[in-house]
Amino acid sequence: MRVYLPATLPLLRQWLVADAAAVSGPAFAVTPELREWYFEADLEELEHAAQTAAATEALRLIAADPAAAPRRIVIAADVDDGAVSPDPTAGRAAVAVSGPIPRARWGSALVDDETAAPVVRSGAARITAADAGDADAQFEVDEVEAHELGWYAVQELQVFAQPS
Repeated sequence: MRVYLPATLPLLRQWLVADAAAVSGPAFAVTPELREWYFEADLEELEHAAQTAAATEALRLIAADPAAAPRRIVIAADVDDGAVSPDPTAGRAAVAVSGPIPRARWGSALVDDETAAPVVRSGAARITAADAGDADAQFEVDEVEAHELGWYAVQELQVFAQPS
């Protein structure tokens, strides 16, 4: 199963050093609940919805870590179906992944460009209010989603290994 792992730059650096992603929060995937909710979508659209949910979770991780640079990161990885279980507390695309995911199972990464930093910083500052139903805060979070994440091959992630 393809899962999408939300991360921050400090978290990615930890995973690169460990050569595996130790996922402690929700990951995201094309779940039966997501398929039911978005029933007219094809697989590509469903995967994009799961990636977007992971990017939003990355925004929450940035908000929780004042040392994190304002760049959302999403790692796409393939795991055995038995390593994944639904996590309905975190949304319709959310799953829990048991055990670390070796870098050899990572397929690619999606990362914000540095130019998105002001919008990501603003969205991270407002994500808690948006989660609580604040429409103005949700608008700022939606502005972050308007920034496309850049695609990176796994071997290119070493560029993020050193603190900037």
